Amino acid sequence: MKTKRSSGAVIFNDSIGENYYLVLLYGGGHWDFPKGGIEEGESEIETALREIREETSIKNVQIIEGFKRVITYTYKSDNDTVYKTVTFFLGRTDEFQVTLSREHKAYAWLKYLDALNQLTFRTAKQVLMDAELFLKNNSSQGRGRPFIRNTSW
Repeated sequence: MKTKRSSGAVIFNDSIGENYYLVLLYGGGHWDFPKGGIEEGESEIETALREIREETSIKNVQIIEGFKRVITYTYKSDNDTVYKTVTFFLGRTDEFQVTLSREHKAYAWLKYLDALNQLTFRTAKQVLMDAELFLKNNSSQGRGRPFIRNTSW
């Protein structure tokens, strides 16, 4: 069995008063968050930020302190089973403009319930539910803005 590790992020924009989450339509037909393989020498956060930039052209992302979710799943590739681990962070941006990479067909900025319904996989839905709960429980000064680690690309 092969193993692969990836990293990505749930990206949200709250600049117009409420959270809008970014979801991507992958070439395989599923909706998910930006993510990709960890390259040698890269940290999980560095990978997440690089993948966001490469897949969406969004450069201004702040990683939210204290949120990290790990999902695992298996899939078949060339008659072999691959065990994949994906680490997701939570990132805030004030950008809405997206330029997709070739591996994606579409994108959408959606409110929480719409994003939850759009996502294809149960694991992605769970990560989004966790992110939404985290944001509600960790807003600062009642403004809805979470505590932020200064980690822009």
